Amino acid sequence: MPTQTVLAAATALALGQGTPQPLPSTQATTTYHRVEVNGVGIFYREAGPRDAPTILLLHGYPSSSRQWDPLLPLLADRYHLIAPDYPGFGQSDAPSPAQYTYTFDNLARTMEGLVAHLGIERYTLFMQDYGGPVGFRMARAHPERVSALIVQNANAYAEGLGAKWQCIARYWADPAAHPEQVDAFISLEGAKQRHLGTSPNHERYNPDTWTDEYAALARPGQRDIQAALLYDYRTNVASYPAWQAWMRSHSLPTLVLWGRYDPSFIVPGAGAYLRDMPAAELHILDAGHFALDEATDEIAWLTRDFLGRSIGSSTAPSSVPR
Repeated sequence: MPTQTVLAAATALALGQGTPQPLPSTQATTTYHRVEVNGVGIFYREAGPRDAPTILLLHGYPSSSRQWDPLLPLLADRYHLIAPDYPGFGQSDAPSPAQYTYTFDNLARTMEGLVAHLGIERYTLFMQDYGGPVGFRMARAHPERVSALIVQNANAYAEGLGAKWQCIARYWADPAAHPEQVDAFISLEGAKQRHLGTSPNHERYNPDTWTDEYAALARPGQRDIQAALLYDYRTNVASYPAWQAWMRSHSLPTLVLWGRYDPSFIVPGAGAYLRDMPAAELHILDAGHFALDEATDEIAWLTRDFLGRSIGSSTAPSSVPR
């Protein structure tokens, strides 16, 4: 029997047995842009058709929009994706704290300015880590713009704070007395452990990820920028009750994806979302803080399925492997 016939027969048999099929888009083009928002140059990645439903992807620390690179082509066949870098991160401008106020309030205002500049009136918020504090502020300021929430290790509950936050709380109480917290926060080892966490699968992690992040943290001026944001993070913890109240009063479709190997934002913080949004969908992943490191395909499947049922897409839904 010819080789092609054998392959065709094997493929047909696999399909008949329900073997998961590959995602339809692996070649989608991502483009790279830079605009000025309130005097600050903001860089963002864009993918997918502009007339499709928009997903605004908000990155974590110490990463940038680059963290979304594995996911963008897996969603861009049916969604419009915007992934910006905050001021001080990635390819965006990094003005000194004397020129730009590095607070989460101000990061959210800058992201709101970007959305307005791009003329985006409605979007799904996909929030990871720092994306939570930025995104919840945006959602509270303009709830009419948010069609759905996707939360990936973006904490909004006291029980989600891992043990290290006890040390950070001492820094909040007296920053001058605890410079070692900033040292650890911007260190190479800190960048590495944010990825590896407690995962038993170290071979799945690309070390270029944390060495590149550390190189960004080592740029001139970064210590002051990141120290300011670390200090301001206390306002996020203080805002948890307000975010929780907002979730209770806005019954949005919500998908919670949580890497179980994250020592910073621990699993109880994932389940807590169900208290305020009992209809939310929760998935605990075999992954860490940056879950795309280990679970790219799973996150893509879950996101496509969730959004297809919740807000639709630019094309007729295709089958999603389960």
